[in-house]
Amino acid sequence: MDGIKKQKATQGGALACLLLMGGLAIAGPSGLLSWSENLRLLDQRKAQLSALEKERTALANKVGLLDPKHADPDMVGELLRSQLNVVHPNEVVIQLDD
Repeated sequence: MDGIKKQKATQGGALACLLLMGGLAIAGPSGLLSWSENLRLLDQRKAQLSALEKERTALANKVGLLDPKHADPDMVGELLRSQLNVVHPNEVVIQLDD
């Protein structure tokens, strides 16, 4: 009789493990029910990545314009005016040749 009880306990434990794994496959963090949520989060992350790449490109362009060896005069003037608060929003800047 002990052999039958041991066999039934082993089968019960195996069944419990299979049910647990099946439940996790359906309702777990990477299961079938969370698949659409994961796809939505993936699309959201891709949109964020695209926005960050655009921002990075814009910043790289700005850095290139501020290279000390050959800085863009318009960019330098814009930064000086914005950082030092020496112009008003409606002021027009005219550059005169010397």
